[in-house]
Amino acid sequence: MMRFAITASDRYMGIFEAFVNAGWQPVKLFTSHEDHRTCHSKAVVEYAQRLALDVQFSRLSESDLQELALQGCDILIIASYAWRVPDWRPYLKYAINFHPSLLPDSRGPYPMVQAVLNKKATWGVTCHQVTDEFDAGDILDFKQFPMTADECHESLDLKIQIAAKQLAHHIAANFTALWLHAKPQANESNYTKLWTEQDRTLDFSQNVADILRRLRAFGLIECMAYINEVPICLKRAVGWEEPHNHKPGIPIHVNGLSIVVAAQDGYIGIIEWRLLDPDAATQTILG
Repeated sequence: MMRFAITASDRYMGIFEAFVNAGWQPVKLFTSHEDHRTCHSKAVVEYAQRLALDVQFSRLSESDLQELALQGCDILIIASYAWRVPDWRPYLKYAINFHPSLLPDSRGPYPMVQAVLNKKATWGVTCHQVTDEFDAGDILDFKQFPMTADECHESLDLKIQIAAKQLAHHIAANFTALWLHAKPQANESNYTKLWTEQDRTLDFSQNVADILRRLRAFGLIECMAYINEVPICLKRAVGWEEPHNHKPGIPIHVNGLSIVVAAQDGYIGIIEWRLLDPDAATQTILG
C-alpha cells in the first residue's frame, strides 16, 4: 500500500479517487483557492475532508515535503497545481504528474485552448516522472483519444477528465513496473504558453470559421471583443458565412441585447454578453 499526497483541483478529482479506490492511503491534499475560471476546489476539498485529511491552500514548500516524509508518505501525485513544486527527491521515493496533453507535445500550464485553435486530430493525458524541467520527465504511460472538427473547450476538458481518471486507475494498479520502465520523452518537444487577454480578444477581420473556433477554444473562459470601442465578454455567439460589403467589426443589426457584427466573410451573432467596464453605457454598444 502506497501512502500519497496529492495536488488537485475539482477538474482532476477523478485522479484522486482512482488512487484511493485502488487502496492507496492519502496523507494530504494541496490545492488552490478558486479563481472561478479554470480552478475550482470545493468538491475536492470536501472529498479530502470526508477522508479526514489535512488540506493546504498555500504553496507547497520544502518544509511541507519534510513533513510528508515524517508521515511516511511515499509519493507526491500532481494533478494540476498553480505553483512549481520544490525538489522532492531528498524526501520522497516518487513524484508523478498528470499532464493534459500527449507529451512531449504541448508542455506548459494550460495547453487545451491551443489544441482547439490548432485543430488537433488527437489529444490525451500523460503521466510522467517529475523532474527539474517542466513536463519533461520520463513517461509512465498515456491515454489518447480523438478530437472532433467542432471540438470546444468544455468537450475537450471533459474528455481529459475521463481519460485522466482511466489513466490513474492503470497507473495505480501497475505503478512499480511502469515507474521502473518509464520511457524518456522524444527530443522534439514544444511548449505552450498560457493564453493572454490578447489571445482571448476576437478579431472581426478574420473569417467566420476562425472566429467561431476561437470562441469554442475558450468556451466558458469567455472571449473578449470591442463593439463600438466598448469592451465586452462574450458568453454565447453564433456565426454564418454570407457575402456583404460591411466593414468588419461594425454592428449591422440589433434585436434586444443580441448584436450581429460583420466579419470578413459573414456575420457573428452575439447572443449573450456582459460589459467589461460596468460604467460603460449599453446604449453606446448598441448604437
